[in-house]
Formats: sequence, structure tokens, C-alpha cells
Amino acid sequence: MSIADNIKSLKKETIPLKVTLIAVSKTKPAEQVLEAYTAGQRLFGENMVQELVEKQEQLPKDIQWHLIGHLQSNKVKYIAPFISMIQSVDSLKLLQEINKHAEKNSRIIDCLLQVYIADEDTKFGLAFDEVIELLRSEEFSELKHVRIRGLMGIATNTDNEKQIKDEYYELKTFFDGIKQSFFRKDEAFSVLSMGMSADYKIAIEQGSNMVRLGSTIFGQRVVKHWKNN
Repeated sequence: MSIADNIKSLKKETIPLKVTLIAVSKTKPAEQVLEAYTAGQRLFGENMVQELVEKQEQLPKDIQWHLIGHLQSNKVKYIAPFISMIQSVDSLKLLQEINKHAEKNSRIIDCLLQVYIADEDTKFGLAFDEVIELLRSEEFSELKHVRIRGLMGIATNTDNEKQIKDEYYELKTFFDGIKQSFFRKDEAFSVLSMGMSADYKIAIEQGSNMVRLGSTIFGQRVVKHWKNN
């Protein structure tokens, strides 16, 4: 199936469930992003800052770009003028840096706190207790140019569906608790970003309302077209 067909099929699947589709366009050339755009997709996710900036300059300006990969503090300034959401906030220090550059650009930047749920050392994210500590901190209360919209998590890369299910269930339970404790009156705190191409159906079953799909839309990854940042 073509990229357009894949988008159409996924929208039929996700829209009735009120699940937001992020098309993960990392390593994909601008032409393929444009093909998805022409099919009606407007939300795209990128891992690398340099690749994201280059695509943002080339592609239509009504695209909403999400940064979904690990973000170094010294790279925030490059995306602060235009980024729609940063899904991978994994420290107070990074949140403070985002706040600083958002203020410089007279913006409020939407963010998700990335929570570590996988049984893998290579994954980033805050532990459950670190999320609570961050939200309780005086430093956090001083940040006026970031808006926490919800949580994001990446499950273990495994064929064990029960493990993936358990990890997503745990994050959904934690999300509900954080919502009740810290954001009960804040309607903006509503995003639970869980699920990628290999496991998004499980994630949706466990309560995800935002999925990040790359190969399901664009096909398997081929030669990398962009430099690393």
C-alpha cells in the first residue's frame, strides 16, 4: 500500500477511538513527508534536531512537529521557535532550558514527561518517583513558558506481549494518578503517548490516546537520508 493508503487506513482505525496519530518521519526524505501531508496528515515526529530543523524549513508551515527523541539541552534553541510539542522531557534541567527558550520566543511550549517503563538500559525517561518529585518542586512551579500536556513512554522492545501490556498498563495507571494529584482542574493534561508500529494496538487497548507510527506509514527503514545531529 502507498503512504496515502496507509494514512487513510490508520485514520479509520484511530479517529473513532479518539487516538491521535503522529507520523514518525525520521530518516524519511521530504518527498515522503509531503506525500503523507497531501493525504491529510499534519502531525509528524522526529528524533534528531538537525533533521527536524532541515525538514521544517523545506516543508509546509502548517505541519505540527513533535520532537520524540532524546533532546540535549544545548539543542533546544534550534527548535524553540516552531516546535509544537516536545514529547521526550526527561529532566527538570531540560524543562528549565525549554522554558528559557520558549520565553525568548514569546511562546508556551507543550511538553510531555517521558517516563521510564522499559526493561532496557538504552531507554531514557524519568522514574515514577522522579516525576512526582519534579511536579512537587518549587523550580517547576516557576516555569511559566512550558505546559505539561501529559506523559510519554516507550515499552521494552520484546516479542513478549504480556510484558508490553503490563508496562503500558502501569503507565496508564500512573497517568491517572498524576492527573488526579497534580492536574485535576487542568484540561490540557490529557495526553498519554504510548505505542509505536510494533505495539500500538496493545498500547491503545491499555489507554493510549496518541501513537507514534513510522514503518506502519512509510514502510521499513531504508538508507538514512539525513546526517545525525
